[in-house]
Amino acid sequence: MAEDKILIVDDEESMCQYLAILLRKEGYEVLTVNCGVQALKVIAKQKIDLVMTDIQMPKMDGIQLLKGIKALDPSTTVIIMTAYASEQSAIDAVNLGAFSYLQKHCKNDEIRMVVRNALALRQARTENTELKKKLTRTTKSKKIIGQSPGMRSVFKMVEKIASTSATVLIKGESGTGKELIAQSIHQYSGRVDGPFVAINCGAIPETLLESQLFGHVKGSFTGADRDHDGFCRQACGGTIFLDEIGETPHAIQVKLLRMLQEREIYPVGSSKPVKVDLRVVAATNRDLEQEVAEGNFRIDLFYRLNVIPLNLPALRARIDDIPLLVDHFLRRLCPTEYQGNLSSMISDAALKALHAYDWPGNVRELENIIERASIIRDAEVITVNDLPLDLQVESSSEQIAGQMSVGGHITLDDLEKAHILAVLESTNGARKQTSEILGINASTLYRKLKKYGVQDPDEVQDGLDEDEEGVTKSDLLNAVDSALREADVEASKMEDEPLEVV
Repeated sequence: MAEDKILIVDDEESMCQYLAILLRKEGYEVLTVNCGVQALKVIAKQKIDLVMTDIQMPKMDGIQLLKGIKALDPSTTVIIMTAYASEQSAIDAVNLGAFSYLQKHCKNDEIRMVVRNALALRQARTENTELKKKLTRTTKSKKIIGQSPGMRSVFKMVEKIASTSATVLIKGESGTGKELIAQSIHQYSGRVDGPFVAINCGAIPETLLESQLFGHVKGSFTGADRDHDGFCRQACGGTIFLDEIGETPHAIQVKLLRMLQEREIYPVGSSKPVKVDLRVVAATNRDLEQEVAEGNFRIDLFYRLNVIPLNLPALRARIDDIPLLVDHFLRRLCPTEYQGNLSSMISDAALKALHAYDWPGNVRELENIIERASIIRDAEVITVNDLPLDLQVESSSEQIAGQMSVGGHITLDDLEKAHILAVLESTNGARKQTSEILGINASTLYRKLKKYGVQDPDEVQDGLDEDEEGVTKSDLLNAVDSALREADVEASKMEDEPLEVV
């Protein structure tokens, strides 16, 4: 109660003093003014919870003041005071949004009760609005996963900047979740009830980009058979997300700069500016400073966008987040099978393979790989064999490197497996080409892949000769030794022959 602030508006000073004394005794903070213009100035500068205003005042009456208050802050509660309880204008004021009206010379208890009820209703409405916002954030937002220092820094920055209106520039590689961060900024801002409009500047042809962003008027070009608002006007009251801002041509950059500076746009074919009330969040996977240096991006637009820079780390820079991300994806992809234990869905070896990979496609690539593995797996648990071949090769290399680092013994089988899988990856899985590079026949390659678990044992052997004799490990070693001896012989012959200068 002590925090509630009440503004009393009456051209009679005695009435202001009377109500101020009464309400201050109840613990309210009370301000008084003698005209509607002064009241609007107070409301524009500070938060007022309740306004009590006389309906009959010179220059600006109570009805006009009520309309002005609702225009400034619709959440402000207003009580109309009148000398006549049945006055029609007081009833009209209630229809326009006033909480109630009071007869000026009513009992003190009635004044206390009406004020208390008005403030209680305002508090209930405020709490209801906050609950709706929280529910919206919970149901609409895709969860951003991460506990690494880099991501914690990002989350902390989002909390700081969300409530402001400052322009944000999100930087990060493709697949790091730039749009999710932009959505989070919007959902935790005061614009959460407004629209979130996302546009990929690199996906729209240059000839259409201006019209899509700023709209056009009917007849402005061939095919413009009606007016079109454009994304900027559609985002009014909310947030516009300009993804891949570095892809925009110079002509569009100039118009974006004006929008950021003046908060107005010119639809294609129109000479009249249109005001837009929106927040701009931009994103890029390019080095915009380098683009500025090379003359591809306007320096003035860069500074306008780079008010608050936000850098998203690549997945390879936050490897510790991989188990959390895998857990999140599996819960979503396999809701009926997942038992809350990550080891019940993916093997330790597969997780190690995910850790060893470089992730050029970042979180988006990880999500795609987990979705693929959850579909093609033969067992309940995702294994290394359910992962793409390049991850299997990384896993084999990691195992060999690990054994070497601890002084373990590397067997010929380990080296052979790693080499065969590497060649297979380099040929994009082409078995025939792989066997030719390795110098072994197709049947031998097939049997080795079966042993490594890369190929299903029941798979039909199209074009393979089962009767063809395989090459043993000893044969391979002998062949290598013979080739080396022949190379030595050829080298000695070359040393004995005189050099011929051409």
